[in-house]
Amino acid sequence: MSAAEEVIKAEQLREAHQTPVLNRFLDLLSSVRFGIVLLCCLVVLSIVGMLIMQQEVEGFEAYYASLLPAEKLIGGALGIFDIYHTWYYNFLLLTLSLNIVLASIDRFPSAWSYIVKPKLDASRHWLLNRRNHFEMKADSGDAPSIASAIAGIFKKNGFHTTINEKHGVFYVFGQRGKWNRIGAYIVHVALLVLLMGHFVAFQTGRNADVRMVPGEKTNQIQDIVYNLDKKIRFNVQVPFTLECTDIQQRLIDPEGGIDITNTLDWRTQVRIDDPEYGANTYDISLNKPLSYRGYRFFQAQTDGFGSARGIRLNLTPQSGGENISVDLPRGGSTTLVDGTTVEFEAFLPDFYLNEKGQPDSRSGDYVRPAAVLNVLPPGGSRTRVFAFASGMADNIPVGAPKAGYKWRLADFERSPNAHILSIKYDPYSASFIAWYIGGFGLVGALGFVFFFSHRRVWARIEPSSDGDENDIIIAGDTNRNQTAFDDKFDRIVSTLKSPED
Repeated sequence: MSAAEEVIKAEQLREAHQTPVLNRFLDLLSSVRFGIVLLCCLVVLSIVGMLIMQQEVEGFEAYYASLLPAEKLIGGALGIFDIYHTWYYNFLLLTLSLNIVLASIDRFPSAWSYIVKPKLDASRHWLLNRRNHFEMKADSGDAPSIASAIAGIFKKNGFHTTINEKHGVFYVFGQRGKWNRIGAYIVHVALLVLLMGHFVAFQTGRNADVRMVPGEKTNQIQDIVYNLDKKIRFNVQVPFTLECTDIQQRLIDPEGGIDITNTLDWRTQVRIDDPEYGANTYDISLNKPLSYRGYRFFQAQTDGFGSARGIRLNLTPQSGGENISVDLPRGGSTTLVDGTTVEFEAFLPDFYLNEKGQPDSRSGDYVRPAAVLNVLPPGGSRTRVFAFASGMADNIPVGAPKAGYKWRLADFERSPNAHILSIKYDPYSASFIAWYIGGFGLVGALGFVFFFSHRRVWARIEPSSDGDENDIIIAGDTNRNQTAFDDKFDRIVSTLKSPED
């Protein structure tokens, strides 16, 4: 190392030591390299969160039980089973957000100057140092006319032009895509919205579920707090009342089971009675969740116990006459032509009488389906009736004719007894803001940055030293996509060389 280099290095070290500690710390926080390191760390942690099952995912209990004791101890201590809520993940997230803000503050003024203070003129030396430049002479014509002609060529190539004169030298300046200079800061804003939206959603949101049984109302949901393989549930009141009015399961095979392998879709019809917004009815299906006052309702699961959404009865009058066909929805009722009222009380997929002599179901499978009815003949007393599917013997006591009819269960629509709705509570709509505004905004901003560019061209026109001609320098530059700009600049030069074309 030469003596001069040693002096320069010593001077730089001295200046660095003289810089206040706070300034050096802020320089580090606003450093692009530091931001890239933070981003890489977050990406690595996010990959860990995707590769290792998180405690909020269905099936985590079985996964956790399969781990070795050492894996459980280390994973639990490091929080890798709930990595998105760990202190170090949130710390990196907030630090990266601060880095983006500070880096933008440092660099935005220079980018903004390209928009508010464009470089309308330039020295000969500066123009000749551009990658794209060309020199020529004009044999005739005054400088203002030449400037107007060049401006016209710039305009034909898509540039917004300005002509100005300074100290007898005429300048033509053209540019397009000037807003691309702040594209990086639009990316920063979108990224901040994405990061902070997820941070707020993680901190303020919560998970819950609610069991929906047709005909039942509730103003409470069950909040779920995860602690590794344990789920702690507690009731939380919501500011409205939920009433399940209908549940439906679309089956591939209508005569098959109600397991997930035979299911196309689940649908839950919910009536929400809100003191502030009134009462409204909504449908919730697999691909159609419901968003209401910060609560998002999703189809999660069924209780797996067979029931019927509706039944069809075949009634044979004891007094003779034609059979009667009656359709009843779950919990519904109807009145026959003779005034008999029939109410659909319950459905038992695998009927039997328990030790207390009460009707019950041995399982949730459709082995021996039966409908439990309440029948009130005109002028008579209320009677409980069991309607069995075909194949049940008529001589068994529970299948004997009652209330003037022999009752048969002709058909029924298979449906579970209840649906379980999963609830994501996001009071500030942070998830919506993060995904739709931050996420899609980030994609759009990146497209704006990489598929467009800020292109500038200059023409300097000044009298030559002998005064008989005009010296012309054409130059240009772009902030990205240099190859495309080279072609554009070559077309401008070709037009200047052959103006008649």
